[in-house]
Parts: sequence; structure tokens; C-alpha cells
Amino acid sequence: MNSEVWVFAEQQSGVIKSVAYELLAQGAKLSSTLDAPLGAVCFGPGVEDIDQLLAHGADKVYLVDDPSLTAHDEDLYTSQLVNLIRQHQPQVVLAGATSLGSSFIPRVAATLETGLAANCTGLEIDPESGLLLQTRPTYGGNLMATVVCPSSRPQMATVRSRTFKKVRADHSRRGEVVRVDISSNRVTSRTKVLQVVEDLSEQVKMEEADIIVCGGRGLASAENFGLVAELAKTLGAALASSRPPVDDGWVPYAHQVGQTGKTVSPKVYVACGVSGAPQHLTGMQRSEIIVAINEDPKAPIFDIATYGIVGDLFKVVPMITARLKESGP
Repeated sequence: MNSEVWVFAEQQSGVIKSVAYELLAQGAKLSSTLDAPLGAVCFGPGVEDIDQLLAHGADKVYLVDDPSLTAHDEDLYTSQLVNLIRQHQPQVVLAGATSLGSSFIPRVAATLETGLAANCTGLEIDPESGLLLQTRPTYGGNLMATVVCPSSRPQMATVRSRTFKKVRADHSRRGEVVRVDISSNRVTSRTKVLQVVEDLSEQVKMEEADIIVCGGRGLASAENFGLVAELAKTLGAALASSRPPVDDGWVPYAHQVGQTGKTVSPKVYVACGVSGAPQHLTGMQRSEIIVAINEDPKAPIFDIATYGIVGDLFKVVPMITARLKESGP
């Protein structure tokens, strides 16, 4: 049996993030192809529901439970993961392309002198070579590149949230929880977390939203984004944007969906004035239901829409919002 495939199971305030379960779903497929066990690595004190990692596909969980890991200290996280990798020699290590993953996983790869494909949107095993094929956007999202790491190990990748769908938990699964003592060679951090401030700019987080309302260039100005913002508020939905409004400074980058933004897969995605460029479709086409509102009947967004409304969004969107308000919660 080959060496393990690992998923870094990030947690916040003791709660495992959804991206960990998403990566376990894909990691299970990769490990099956490679005939390798699937492991999850989790850092932090008092982490809840460790058994959920086993239920979602992990064969083994490496848990480092220590109060010093509370603040997500990047120097400490780096040294701990490097030590674990050197000890157990996994062939693949996956992590979420979150703020934490994007900051310390590259340092892990550099320390181990191995490659890293960042911000991936696809992972597969090459049936001939057995190498991990890591797909990611490049050249500003205009091309998709497939990256391989032919010689150095482990093969490492960070992956966008909502790229893969997590599977239903199987609580009959059994596995091993390995409790790991924090490394004795303590690291003196060069930084110190003074305060953690929650971003309140989004009333509903896109990564967790069941409904997303997205505005595109068809809104014509920053002021008109209020139309889709009001619809999102009425629906209790997250507010999103395609790339052009972000480039024009109408809305912050945090709202961008697409190859160079966030990948989402809500139950309902409402696209208002979005033409449907390939870069945008890549970030939202896994949505269960797509509702498109555009005055151009030939807009590419209609090719993937579940329901399409051909009309002036400045008339259609306020009508929908008003009707929803009349209907009540």
C-alpha cells in the first residue's frame, strides 16, 4: 500500500471548517486510485467533532491538541506540519486556499523543498504516471493550467472552498485518532496575533450561503448595485459580483465569483446582468439552480441557466424584490 494522502483540516474556534470535509471527499477518490490510506491533520485545542473527519472519509486523524495553537500562529503551524510530514512521509498534502492555508502552506512547501500548486479548482490522478494533476487558473484566469510535481514529495496543493462537494457522513466508519504531542523544539514566532476581527461586510458569507445574488456589468454603475443588494437582503442571500464590477471598483474583491475570485455552489444562484463569461461560469456552474436575468437572449449565461428571464434588469429585479416583500418570510 502506498504512503498516505493527507488533508489539512482547518478549524476556527474549535469548529472544523467546511472546506476540510470537501477536501476529504476528493481525497477519498485520490487515495482510492492510489490504493493509499486517507489521513486528516488537525491543529488546535478543544476541537469539536473529530469523529466527523472519520465519518467523512479519513482513515486516520493526526490531532495536535495544544493551547499554543489557538491563535493560528503561522510559524508554529509551519514547524508542526513540516515535522509531521517528515515523520510520516505522505505522498499528497491538500489544504484549503483560505487565509490561513494560503499563508502557511507555501512556507511548508518551501521548507520541504517541494512544489505547490495554489488555488486549485481541480485534482485528479494521472492513470499512467500516478502523479497528482493539479488544475488552477493562470494568466489572470484566462487559461487553466495543469501542474504536476514529478519528483519531489509530497505533492502539495491548496484548493478553493466549494470546489468539491462534501459527501454525507457515514457514522459507521471507524478509524484511528493519533494524538500528537506538540514538537519539543519550540518555535519563536516573529509575529503575534493581537486581535481577531470578524469581517462583517457580508451579512451572509458566500462560502456558506444557500442562496447567492450576483450582479454583473449590466448594472452599469456602482450605485445600481443597490438593486441586487436589496434583492439579496430580501432573500437572506449572499451578495456576489462578476469580475468587471470588481475591476471597476463598484464592489470589493471579497464578493467576486469566478476563476480569480471565489468558487461557490449554492442551492440557488441568481445572476443579474451577468453575461456568462467562461471565467465567471467556472466559479458558479456547480450551483443547483441558476436563475439568469439579462436583456440579451444570446448571453452565454442562458446556456447553463435553469431558469432564464430575458428583460431589463432595472425593471425585473425591483419587481421580484417587491413581490418577495409582499409574500413575507
